[in-house]
Amino acid sequence: MYCAERQRPLVEKRRDKIQHQGLTWEVDEFFGENQGLVIAEVELESEQQQISWPPWIGDEVTYDQRYFNANLVQHPYRQW
Repeated sequence: MYCAERQRPLVEKRRDKIQHQGLTWEVDEFFGENQGLVIAEVELESEQQQISWPPWIGDEVTYDQRYFNANLVQHPYRQW
């Protein structure tokens, strides 16, 4: 069965990688229904790893389920 819904991106975003003090930050800029949302993430070696936050980092949203891609499909950022 062909489903056109699966052909379009459900979450439109562009990912850039930015180096900051030896770490690679992945920064996602969202478009479409999530226009205006920008999320940055970094992979750490452990939860105890100490890092220096870049000056452009905002609030910590790791555990906020609203920011999960699956939830952004159902409840886009522009509707918050």
